[in-house]
This record gives sequence, structure tokens and C-alpha cells, in this order.
Amino acid sequence: MFLGITNTPRDYAWGSASAISTLLATAPTGRAEAELWLGSHPGSPARILDPASAGGHEALAGFIDLPFLLKVLAAASPLSLQAHPTTEQAREGFARENVAGIALDAPTRNYRDASAKPELIVAVADGFEALCGFREPAAAREVFELIAHRGEGPAFQPLLERLNGPDPMRAAFEWFTAAEHGELAVLDNLCTAATEAEGTDHDRPEFAVVRQLAAQYPGDPGIAVSVLLNYVTLSAGEALFLPAGNIHAYLSGLGIELMASSDNVLRGGLTPKHVDVAELMTVLDFAPLPVPYLPAVSLGGAQIYAPAGAPLALAHITGAATLRPDGPAILLSVGGTTTVTGALTSATVRRGESLLITGDEQVLTFAGDGDLYLAASELRG
Repeated sequence: MFLGITNTPRDYAWGSASAISTLLATAPTGRAEAELWLGSHPGSPARILDPASAGGHEALAGFIDLPFLLKVLAAASPLSLQAHPTTEQAREGFARENVAGIALDAPTRNYRDASAKPELIVAVADGFEALCGFREPAAAREVFELIAHRGEGPAFQPLLERLNGPDPMRAAFEWFTAAEHGELAVLDNLCTAATEAEGTDHDRPEFAVVRQLAAQYPGDPGIAVSVLLNYVTLSAGEALFLPAGNIHAYLSGLGIELMASSDNVLRGGLTPKHVDVAELMTVLDFAPLPVPYLPAVSLGGAQIYAPAGAPLALAHITGAATLRPDGPAILLSVGGTTTVTGALTSATVRRGESLLITGDEQVLTFAGDGDLYLAASELRG
């Protein structure tokens, strides 16, 4: 079965006013358009265009329970520093907050469901910026040593000792987020150095990020934390995979995101929303890692993004292709016209249209000039 679905973009403050509507050739809402959710998660379930064909169900959540959630994400300004729990951590945190009587929609709620939230994101256009995971301590130490030489060395000494000691990224992160005395002096000096370096030969990518964050969240310790993290700019078609425990923040850009169907977000700064650093630290992976690129592989005429060990698979289809989803799938068209044929059904999809494809369709063939994304738990050629 093919079911046409739609949704209204969520109007988080960091969203773009036009990127999603431009991509999908839809009418802008007049508000910030941050995320378009295409899935059954109760936080914003997709709507079924023809409820009669779905037994009278108007929301996808009442018709099917999908294990994944497809999103279009458009960031005009930085998102919060955040990470997501493992399944075990989510179950424990969800149960604990239920016992404490914290309402599911309370602003102070950390765990809104009992699921992990691994996620991947593919850049739709060049220039998608992100912070993702802790980098090598020596790289962060180099930046802070450079600033310390400007004449504020004593203020930096506690930080440099932590970056030279055991478990350096945990120690530095904990020191910054305490936001007391010396930590604030380091933040002030960091922001001043970044401002003075702009347009000079002494500028660095870390300073550009600091300026960007300081303009929106002045005084937030997350500005200094950004120097501890990998910074990356993705070109169109490049992707990242962010497993449980990976600290990250999308800074700007347009992407297609696929994740487990969860809304568990633990925040550490750079946001007016609820921040719980103590809880965040219980889930963070402080091991330094390279940028977590997720390369695409060619399969069935499409480019497939499928992280090992996670039940997530996203196909980018730009021509003829044949794919076999393992279970239900969500299809989104971002350009052109494509005829999709399954075992039982055939449909033509155009830019801005999306479909739920039930698991009984088994084999899907694609023909036309469309530009499509297909999400499933697993895809075979």
C-alpha cells in the first residue's frame, strides 16, 4: 500500500524561514521552519492525505508504528549542544522521570520515551556546518595555549592542566560547564581573541565558530566547549552518523535526517531550552574521535547511507533504481517526477510529495527524473 502523507514544519526558533519550503516547492508558513517530521512519532505525527484509504486514520501514529523518523532539517542558526542516550539509558531515565511525576510535555523533561536515538544526516546543499564528537586533546590545547600567550596565562593554567591530564576531554568539559571564576575568564579571552582575529592571517576555523556562537549565546560556556569538538562543513551528499553518546550541534544548513523514532535530547548549552549538564555527562562518550563521516555505497541504482549496527538506511535516488525495504518505508520527493512501482501498487510522486510504503510492497522500482530520499530500517538491492 502507498499512502500519501504530509506534515507542517516545526517552528523552532533556530529554523530557516524559507529553506524547507524552497526545497519542497511548498507555500512558506510565515514562521521559522526548522524540522519537517515524516513518521509516526507522537511529537509530530505525519498526516494521512486520504484517511479513508487508511481505515479512517488521519494521523500516521494511529495507523502504523514506525521504528524510524525521517526529517528535513533547516538550521539558520546553531542548535543546542546535545547528545542522545543508549536504549538502556533511555529506559532507565524514562522510568525514573515517570516515577518522579514529570509530565511528558514538561520543559524540564529529559526522557520523553524509552528509546535510543542514533541519527544520520545527509547534506542537501553545500555548506552544512556541524560540531560532532570530541577531537584530539592536543588540537584543542593548541588553541587555548595560543590565547594564553596573549597575556592571560594564569587564567588558562587550570584548563591546560586538565587537557594534559587523565581523561582530558571529560575534565575540560566539566570545568567549562561549571561556569565559575577562571572558566569565565577563559571564555572572555577566547571570544576577544576570536573577534580580533577576524579578517587577519591569524584567524582559524575554531574562531569563526566561536564568533558565530557568541553572537547568539553570549556568555554561554558552550562557546568554549566548541573548541573541544570536531568542526566539519559538509558538501551536498556528504553525511554524518551520530551514535548514542556523541556530543554534537548543527550550526547551519539544510539536510535530510534519519533517526530512530525518539525525542530524547540531553542538552548542555547553546539553547534557551532545558539544560541538564549532570544528566548529559552520564551519557556522553568522551573518547576523542575523528569526524564521524558516513560514506554512501552504491546499491540498486541508488546511493545508500546505512551505519553499521544501527537499524537505519537512507537511499538517495536520482534515476532508475530497484530497492527492497525490510519492512515499511517513507519516500520523500525533493525534485522532478518519478513513477514508483511496488508489488501491489504504483504511484507517481512529484517534488514536495511524500508516501508511506507498507512492507507488503516488497520490491520497489523507480523510473523518471526525480530526486528522492527513501528511509527504512534496512534496504537491499
